[in-house]
Amino acid sequence: MWFKVNAFLKFLWHSKNQHGIHSPFVYKLITECFYNKEHYEAYEVWDKAKKKVLESNEVLEVEDFGAGSKVFRSNLRPVSKIAKHVSISRKRARLMSRLVEYLSVKNALELGTSIGLGSISIAGHGPTHLKTIEACSATLDFAQSLFEEFKLTNITSINSSFTESLAELNSEEKFELVFIDGHHDGKATLQYFNSLLKHKHNDTLFIFDDIHWSPSMEKAWGTIKAHEEVQVTIDTFQWGLVFFRKEQVKQDFVIRV
Repeated sequence: MWFKVNAFLKFLWHSKNQHGIHSPFVYKLITECFYNKEHYEAYEVWDKAKKKVLESNEVLEVEDFGAGSKVFRSNLRPVSKIAKHVSISRKRARLMSRLVEYLSVKNALELGTSIGLGSISIAGHGPTHLKTIEACSATLDFAQSLFEEFKLTNITSINSSFTESLAELNSEEKFELVFIDGHHDGKATLQYFNSLLKHKHNDTLFIFDDIHWSPSMEKAWGTIKAHEEVQVTIDTFQWGLVFFRKEQVKQDFVIRV
């Protein structure tokens, strides 16, 4: 707990908004996407899905393949509490939907489906096709039922470990967006990052969740920022955004959203 508190205080000390940002690309991203107040149809789909899961009486026996939970002590987890305490927040879901729209994402990959709310924030509206991977069959089954209820045929669910699924991806397959939202372990995160590099192109965005979860995650984030193929990174505390645009000067930003 104290680690994240200290990490957040450091974040607040170093963070900025659009003022003082001298990169035209990042300035435009912040002003036209991060702080965009327009209403998107994707918001409505996500809000309906969130209401649905909050009202659910289902209890799932979750098999945790990641770094464990800081919220749940048992593997028997009510869907409503997963939605309330663990899943993507409404604020972050809306930011994700704006990013998908702003970057014109056609193909996306998600590591860590959980009960599907993050997936819906990516592919709940519009032409985006999402491939989402989840090792726990119980949560993935619930997510799949949610996708079917909302007729989200543009989401392909895969029940497999991240390592196995990444090894089986066609090496020619490219994504505009990759969301790494599971297995909050620094060593594993770096392995996934390195495996995913061949699936990016110049305009791809990688988003890493919980970059300040633990010392190992912060260390992994530092290694990712320093990677020779990474040009621009944005630390929003909860998420770390990584861009590979070769035309950009290599810079790291800490931004309040």
